[in-house]
Amino acid sequence: MSERAVASGPAEGRVGRRRVWLLVGAGVALLLGANAHLVYVALRSQPECVTHVKPGAAAPAGSTFRAAKSAC
Repeated sequence: MSERAVASGPAEGRVGRRRVWLLVGAGVALLLGANAHLVYVALRSQPECVTHVKPGAAAPAGSTFRAAKSAC
């Protein structure tokens, strides 16, 4: 028997499966980390106030945008 045939036994299959599971785990960790970062940025960012028509005020010509719930 050649050396190559001896080296490709069940131990090599376990190493391959272990490598696949490590890659899957790393991918899941990367996905969870990216989503956690997006949630963090969404919660910590505060958009700047922009000029808009206030409720009850007359809209100037060309102004059609109103804030649904103005925080400014």
